[in-house]
Amino acid sequence: MKKFLPIAGFITFILLFVFPYLSNAQYSDIDTDGPGYGENCTTIMVGRLASTDGSVMTSHSCDGNYRTWLEIFPHQKYDKGIMHSVYEGMLHTEASWDMTKVTKKGEIPEVAETYAFLNTAYPCLNEKQLAIGETTIYGRQELINAEGMFYIEELEKIALQRCKTAREGIALIGKLAEEFGYADLAECITLADPKEVWQLEIAGSGKGKPSSIWCAQRIPDENVGVCANIPRISDIDFTNHDYFMYSSDLQNTAKKLGYWDGKEPFKFWKIINGKKPFQIREFYILSTLAPSLNLSFEAEELPFSVKPEKKVSPRDVMKYFRETYEGTQWDMTKNLFITLKEKDKDGKEIEKKVKSPVMSNWMNNDLRTLLNEVKPGIVERQRTIAIAGCSYSHVIQCRSWLPDEVGAIAWFSFDNPGESPRIPIFSGVLTLPPSFGICGQQRYRTDAAIWSFREANRLATVNWSKGRLLLEPAVKELEDKAFEELPALEKKVADLVKEGKNDDAKKLVTSYTNSFAGSAMNKWAEMKVTLWGMFGRGF
Repeated sequence: MKKFLPIAGFITFILLFVFPYLSNAQYSDIDTDGPGYGENCTTIMVGRLASTDGSVMTSHSCDGNYRTWLEIFPHQKYDKGIMHSVYEGMLHTEASWDMTKVTKKGEIPEVAETYAFLNTAYPCLNEKQLAIGETTIYGRQELINAEGMFYIEELEKIALQRCKTAREGIALIGKLAEEFGYADLAECITLADPKEVWQLEIAGSGKGKPSSIWCAQRIPDENVGVCANIPRISDIDFTNHDYFMYSSDLQNTAKKLGYWDGKEPFKFWKIINGKKPFQIREFYILSTLAPSLNLSFEAEELPFSVKPEKKVSPRDVMKYFRETYEGTQWDMTKNLFITLKEKDKDGKEIEKKVKSPVMSNWMNNDLRTLLNEVKPGIVERQRTIAIAGCSYSHVIQCRSWLPDEVGAIAWFSFDNPGESPRIPIFSGVLTLPPSFGICGQQRYRTDAAIWSFREANRLATVNWSKGRLLLEPAVKELEDKAFEELPALEKKVADLVKEGKNDDAKKLVTSYTNSFAGSAMNKWAEMKVTLWGMFGRGF
């Protein structure tokens, strides 16, 4: 009987700690014990003069139960008269060919030629270095009009297929949403190109003929912006078209809807939502980038963007996406200490307080509830930037000094961005590994790339103080490798493009991305075995 006790203990641990972790966090779009607003995604934007290398950046953490299959949708040409089908329901399919619960909403005329793009759940990068991040901002329920044709992911897809710049993308998205109707919850998408980055907030227009109200504001080149599930565009300067774009007759529409009296300042976040336009994620990022501003969490609103006191690198943005506020006043584990007994140099037994090794800031709702039942108030819930319930994330750089084949990089990561490595997917990549084309959300699949990372990540959190000693160095090792190898790769690609060998340039970046992805998946598979050896017997 004794030989079965360690196994039983381990199974109990999995049931108590890991399975709720998956069932509650991984498969819920909104945390059930949260503050009453959506907590799905985060996007950070960096202007070219705010970055260390002159690149423009946008980003996205796709937090919640969304499809994890991705593909390179190819450059295509179409005959005159072809129609483009618009769908609803693609966010939860198991592969590109899966049309389960997918419905056709309508169609619009196709264009003669479309660009290749990286087709993620929320499409994010095309071959011309146009990049998009996303975060749902919910908005007023009465603005939703299900009769509209477009959901945000379909608008992103069409923009990437047809546009080269952020301004072009915003104009096209706005035009289509107004003409054919916007059916989705209010959304924020952040559009970047090699010169600038914009934040677009969009909602439906309420009852009647489907249309849309929207506004886009440019992040100043020397600034960094952030949006995390809350509308953030404030005062609109209707005369400054270099920094603002907006829907037709926006002011009169807001009046008719009863959201603006025509006298008070026209704050877009009040029109589209009305709630305080920031929470912990926006506050943490902006206040740590510009501490001298002394931003207050009690303020009515924060600056739309800030000038960072130090220029921001791509790796700085990646670090923000790993953030759990550990070591700060918002650290959820700050009160979770245990007492250890050890001997000092004289052999005298002493007691030492240390943080519990099995605790991390990714504890699930049930565990927080249990801990607060044992000792009320011991865990104060915070919405961390990195969460276990992340489907995938990316940090995208757009770089004007390099050819399009290698100019933009989507630093892509499956699963929890606080534990997984980032794989560089270039704007010129032609294909991805077959396992990238299979979603791993609906069931356990060894042929789905996400499970190459998710298994090790979950095992590491059984005892995070030990598990992180494996994962964190591995993340850094692969990150170092990529940044060390990029200059030589970029030079080779640039030389090929100068020689007119654009196809060879695309094949080169495709080979690099696929090789790097294979190395990362193999590394995490090895760590999974090591972690089973560490924790498989239980405690």
